[in-house]
Formats: sequence, structure tokens, C-alpha cells
Amino acid sequence: MAEKRDYYDVLGVPRDASEGVIASAYRKLAIKYHPDSNPDDEDAVGHFKEAAEAYEVLGDAEKRVRYDQYGHSGVDGNSFQFGGVEDIFEAFGGIFGDLFGRGRGRRRQRRGADVRCDVTLELEEAAEGVVKQVSFRRHELCETCEGSGNKPGSEPQACRRCGGHGQVVQSAGILRVQTTCPSCQGAGAVTVDPCVSCEGQGRIGEDVELEVSIPAGVDDGTRVRISGQGEPSVDGGPNGDCYCFVEVLSHHLFHRQGSDLLLELPISYSQAALGATLEVPTLNGPDKLKIPRGTQSGSLFRMAERGVPELKSRRCGDLIVRTTIEVPAKINRQQKELLQQLAELEEAHVTPERKSFLNKLKDYFAV
Repeated sequence: MAEKRDYYDVLGVPRDASEGVIASAYRKLAIKYHPDSNPDDEDAVGHFKEAAEAYEVLGDAEKRVRYDQYGHSGVDGNSFQFGGVEDIFEAFGGIFGDLFGRGRGRRRQRRGADVRCDVTLELEEAAEGVVKQVSFRRHELCETCEGSGNKPGSEPQACRRCGGHGQVVQSAGILRVQTTCPSCQGAGAVTVDPCVSCEGQGRIGEDVELEVSIPAGVDDGTRVRISGQGEPSVDGGPNGDCYCFVEVLSHHLFHRQGSDLLLELPISYSQAALGATLEVPTLNGPDKLKIPRGTQSGSLFRMAERGVPELKSRRCGDLIVRTTIEVPAKINRQQKELLQQLAELEEAHVTPERKSFLNKLKDYFAV
């Protein structure tokens, strides 16, 4: 067994230090090495225990005198001892909350757990908003025992560890901490004759169906909160919430980009060259789009407020139309003759862009 260090060295104070200096030194070490601040650190736990033992002696005038005269042998058997690492975590569960005995005497009611459900929407439903029926599973209070977990006619027994208070108070030197009783989880009582229906749990799993209002503008992965539809509290607190996760299916025409929609619009060569007014699809039905003369493949046209509403504002996104010039795979004889005539004209009257490109080719091959 390792030899104990000098208690003055443990606290880092001189042998003539005042009570205030000793208390201040211990307080700093207790906070530095507290298990909450050093999870899974055995060295920190050892320092914490060592500092608590040192203060238990040096913070007591009578014990300090005996220690100064006889050393550790003068106080052996009288100093404060921890039961083990688990006792430390139970006693000091919240050093920044219930430190120095300022914990609340009342047991805090815990909120019920949240649950999840899923809903799948078409793009049109996500844009307009919709009411959907969803199903999920949650626990309801057992009707047989009314949520107590006790067999009807039986009574729970007061928890022996906390004496029915639901809280335990433990001390280590100047630290006095009040925490929830780990035996009864703050209930103050324990079940001795459990309910048969719920096996003492007080709750039974049930399938639930309800309607949820999905707001306009939701996107894939959006969570919609259904307040109070989660698990009931085990000790009289508020219910948890149900979170509905939205999946928006891909659309065969539109590609969503935030609140904007992208539409690929195929047009013919003659429409691109001569210009045209075309009917294009939108989420609200067909609409007119003017294609100017000389439109190139890949040109973008923005149709204002034809997209998806933004979830947290009244603004609506736009529909962005990107043109693609289609080349026909098959043509009839008349079309072929006309295209041949057009080709002859293009050779005679080369467009400025093509003329520039041809000149570059000549320069390249001339090198």
C-alpha cells in the first residue's frame, strides 16, 4: 500500500496556514479533480479523495492538532473515507448545481421522452402544405395500475436509502451535495408487488395514429414538432413531443434547389432560332414563357414566384427554366431538303461566331 502524503503538501499550504487558506486550497482542488470534470480518470479520482481526506483533518482544529503532533498515526480511523468510485459519482453528480448544499429540496418532475414518426410527401404536397395521418408507437400509462407500477390493492414501500424523500445528501469536507436518490430515482418509494399488466413499469406500449399538419415549404429532412404527443412522464411531469421527419420524393419534372425549382425545357432548333412563346409546366399549372430569337442551348430563364414557399417567410422561390435544343433523330424528306438548303446558306453566309471559330481553325492548322 502506498505511503500517504503529508496533508499540507496535498493541499499545497504551509503548516501555519489559516483555516481560510486551507478551505480555499481545498475548494480549488475539489473543483479541479471533481469526477464530473474528469470522467474515467482514475488519477483525478485519487487526487479528489486525497484532497477530501486532507481537508477532513486539517479543517478540524482538534484533528489538526493531533496530526501536527503525531502525523497520520494520530488521526488514522477518524478521517473521512469514501466507499469507492461509484459513491463519488453518486455524491457529486452536479458540482456546479448543488454545490455547498444549495440543492433544491423538491424533486424535479421529469419530462416524458420524445418519439419519432415519418411521413413521405410528393413535391406538390410539400409546396402547398398538407394534413397527413401518421402512425407511431409510444407508451401509455397502464390503466390497471394507473401508472403507479403497483399491483392494485398493494402499496409501495418507502425507499430505505433516502427515507422516502427522493433525495440524498452526502458530504465530503466542505462539500455538501444533494442529489436524486439512485435507488428510487427520486420517487421516494419502491414497488414491492408489481402490476401484472405492465410488469411494474407503469406504462404499456401502444400504436398511435393521429393527423399532423405539414406546413407549406418543408424540405427533405425537415422535422415537424407535434407538441405533447410523446411519451408520458413517469412522475407527473409534462409529456414529451413527437417529431415527424419529412421525406420529399424526387419529381419527374422539377429539381428543387432550396425554394427554387429547376426545369429542363427541350426546344427545337427553329424555336431557338426564330423565338417562340411556349407553355411550360409549373406547380400551379401551365404558364407562358417567351423564348427570344437566337436562344442558345443551356440558356436560363427565371419565372418569378413559381417555385416553393420558404418555410419561415412568405416569400416564394422562382422557377428556373434551362433550355436544351433537341436534334431530331429522324426527319422526313421535306425536312431534309429544307435543312440542306439551310446548310448551303450557312456555308455562303457564315454566322459571326462560326466565322471566328473557322478562322481560328485555319490559324491552328497553318502552324
